[in-house]
Amino acid sequence: MASIQLERVSKAYGKLPSVVRDVSLRIGDNEFCVFVGPSGCGKSTLLRMVAGLESISSGELRIGGTVMNDVPPARRGVAMVFQSYALFPHMSVFENMAFGLRLAKCPPQEVERRVRSAAGILQLEPLLDRMPKALSGGQRQRVAIGRAIVREPDVFLFDEPLSNLDAALRVQTRFEIARLHRDFGRASAIYVTHDQVEAMTLADRIVLLNTGAAVARDGSVAQCGTPLELYHHPRNRFVAAFIGSPRMNFAPARLLQCDGELATLQLRGGETVQARVDARGQSSGAELTIGIRPEDIEVDAGGPALARDVLWQERLGEATYLYLDAAGGGDAWVAKAPGHFSAAPGHRVALRLPPERVHVFDAADVALPRTVQPAGLPAMAVAA
Repeated sequence: MASIQLERVSKAYGKLPSVVRDVSLRIGDNEFCVFVGPSGCGKSTLLRMVAGLESISSGELRIGGTVMNDVPPARRGVAMVFQSYALFPHMSVFENMAFGLRLAKCPPQEVERRVRSAAGILQLEPLLDRMPKALSGGQRQRVAIGRAIVREPDVFLFDEPLSNLDAALRVQTRFEIARLHRDFGRASAIYVTHDQVEAMTLADRIVLLNTGAAVARDGSVAQCGTPLELYHHPRNRFVAAFIGSPRMNFAPARLLQCDGELATLQLRGGETVQARVDARGQSSGAELTIGIRPEDIEVDAGGPALARDVLWQERLGEATYLYLDAAGGGDAWVAKAPGHFSAAPGHRVALRLPPERVHVFDAADVALPRTVQPAGLPAMAVAA
């Protein structure tokens, strides 16, 4: 077992802006950590620095307490699973899985034991004599994972391993990776993906990397925490927008008043919304942004409500997603209604926004602190 520690790690190519900027975090023994973010945020580069495939421009990387900045990849105790499988087409499944062990001059009996043990874990025993061209995409990915397992590493590294699979295989292989980490039980894992659903379902902890127009923030950590912390307690608008599908709804608003526990805001359409946030640091009339997730909107509910026109509906059986006109400008809203609910385009619906579920972001897109913890939500932990 080995923990991974990064202290102010950065990566730059020549005089170009840094692609990874000042990343500090600690990944504990047996932890499954997911690096997630949009394309170009530096998550794969950060993974490759841990693997030793990219040099570190500044900062320090430790694995198991040992500084690894200048240690060759083969001596870091890590095994990497690539997006492209990287199997040798002229070798059988057995030979592919055994290749690294034989290169390391592992005794033949030990090679046999490790390969067959890994094949049993991944249900590859009937396929050991097949060539890669005779395997499905999911089977090839399992062989690539098996090749990593046989090395019995301290750290597993996964670089977008499911991106070449179709939707059904992604779900199946995702389950197998989660089961593998649980059953293997000895190694830490870092998994890179741009798919926030993969991040939410696999991670013990998520590291979301910044990207955007503000170059000074590119490649830095936007937020680090458990999946539910990022989902229910986003630190800023970028995190709130990236985590969740469908994404959070946003609307510009102006602060009317705040009594310390309850803020009253006015949308551009003239409607007022209340939020249980501490807005005492904001002046009256301040331009803010409200956010609310589709499942937190109560459709056709009693009490004070907003009225919106339905633009489109998606009926999925267990739920109906309503795409709604955003009065006063901005993107269309999405509200989640029960599966039996139906509203044709042009139909007007009433929406209630529970004050304890409304997020508020200041002019710098930083979330204002909640004054009331919504029932059923996990409390926000102190960031590592």
